[in-house]
Amino acid sequence: MSSSALSDAITELERSLDVKLAVRRKAHGLTLTSAGERIVADARHLLRSARELRMAIKAEPGELVGPITIGCYPTLVPTVLPHLLRGFEERHPKIDLVILEITHERLDERLAAGEIDAAFIYDALVPGHPFREHLYALPQHILLAADHPLAHRESIRLEEMINDDLILLDIPPSSENTLNLFTSRGIAPRVRHRTASYEAVRTLVGRGLGYGILMHRPVNPASYEGLPVIMKNISPPVEPVAVDVIWSVELEPPQRVRALIDFAKRVAWPTLADASTLESE
Repeated sequence: MSSSALSDAITELERSLDVKLAVRRKAHGLTLTSAGERIVADARHLLRSARELRMAIKAEPGELVGPITIGCYPTLVPTVLPHLLRGFEERHPKIDLVILEITHERLDERLAAGEIDAAFIYDALVPGHPFREHLYALPQHILLAADHPLAHRESIRLEEMINDDLILLDIPPSSENTLNLFTSRGIAPRVRHRTASYEAVRTLVGRGLGYGILMHRPVNPASYEGLPVIMKNISPPVEPVAVDVIWSVELEPPQRVRALIDFAKRVAWPTLADASTLESE
């Protein structure tokens, strides 16, 4: 749509509603008034309700149909999504799950706009979001190559690692949480490499190029190349990192999204007890 056609449409809508919806400033575009913002929010709700009504008419009684767009933080994708995709789709085969890997940037905005129905994230990414359900929490651990001199230890102090090279998982909030662990103890890690890939950290550690600080505990005890890596508890214990599912504060979730959230709450996620069973040999 051309800018002139859009402007004419907004003018006609203002005339119809008898209210000023936007302020136009030459070379600065258009800014919504408070009434305009209200109209946008209400219009989104009406359009969403209309789509839901069309899908409900086509569904059998008690049947859930339609799309759900799931946002998932990249490092949670291999641990969260398999549970959802297998179990939830088996129960509701007519629901179309769409997966988006996301970070915290514009997340609130995309939830409010209905671009994302629910997001699985670390709780630190969107602090204070009122619509959330806590799923699980795990503390970070130290990842070592199998032949590291401290690999036989059951737990390791961060102070014992400051002369080793750190392979930093460099995406928020992982990087901040890792560096804060050291800062809180008055020490600084020697960062050798930074990478946004969880598997790259495990691969470089397996090669003996350094150690990693990670949260999730894959069942596979080897790196991408098949080299053995070992997870060790941090001593003294560190604060667990929580994983939540969140959804919009402005849009009432349709029944199928609520069903997904309820299903996620019932999944047998890893527990803090699992963190105490790290391999010690």
